[in-house]
Amino acid sequence: MFKAGLCVEKYGEEFMIAIVVVLVVIFVIAIVMAMTGRGGGNFYVPVMIVAGLAMHEAATVAQLILFCTAVAALLVFQKSRTVDWKLALVIDPPTDVMAFVGGYYAHLFSGNVLKFVFVFLLVVVVFFMLYPVKERPQDNRKRFGFWHRQFGDSSYVVNLWVAIPIAALIGLVAGMVGISGGSFKIPLMVLACGVPMRIAIGTSSAMVAVTALMGFLGHTAGGDFNPVWAIPLMIVAVLGGLMGGKLSLKTKPDNLKRIFAYTTLVAAVFMFINAVLSG
Repeated sequence: MFKAGLCVEKYGEEFMIAIVVVLVVIFVIAIVMAMTGRGGGNFYVPVMIVAGLAMHEAATVAQLILFCTAVAALLVFQKSRTVDWKLALVIDPPTDVMAFVGGYYAHLFSGNVLKFVFVFLLVVVVFFMLYPVKERPQDNRKRFGFWHRQFGDSSYVVNLWVAIPIAALIGLVAGMVGISGGSFKIPLMVLACGVPMRIAIGTSSAMVAVTALMGFLGHTAGGDFNPVWAIPLMIVAVLGGLMGGKLSLKTKPDNLKRIFAYTTLVAAVFMFINAVLSG
């Protein structure tokens, strides 16, 4: 009680109410995002901006939350053997390097510019995830740059000529705007590489964790870390990540794909409104 009184006195009653509300919202978001293999930065960032954080601070805190949520969900997915580590190790390093670069050089762009870039990319993701994809026969020809991957009962062909450059671009943008890139990596794996949705979600969690950590380090090097917000939000994000990972394993892949697309659309609308109002 005494500590709570000190916190109210130091930060103000309005701040304490705001952070409690944000804690609840972040917990719910973490559950849904962990279910779909995403960090949730496209929701965390707008929520924190509405709560009063500047764009660059919100992006930094979001990266730390993303890392913790992804690691928590990863523990669940690894136990169920839905994480293709070899695939992650091949396509994720370019994302991680560029996430650090994006986080470090984010200050070259205004917060509003980053918001509009963010919205555009999210809308593109929604389109591709909802667009009906016809199954086509798998090309079994051995060609340079095409990786024939067998994982458990699933087999797929990874076009490295497409996957690696796109993964690097994803990392650059993700690091700049404070997201993990899961919103873009899952469509990349599912649509461009033929990876089953459940494996894509599990593998994405592994990649989200590393990319978010690199983005966080880049932003922190730029001096944007806010521990007052980061520490409590990090704790609830871990709890939400564990719960979301368990729920994901009980949900049908087609339903996961729809949840992924519609929640991404909501995030795009939310950020667009925020960008217009603040512009």
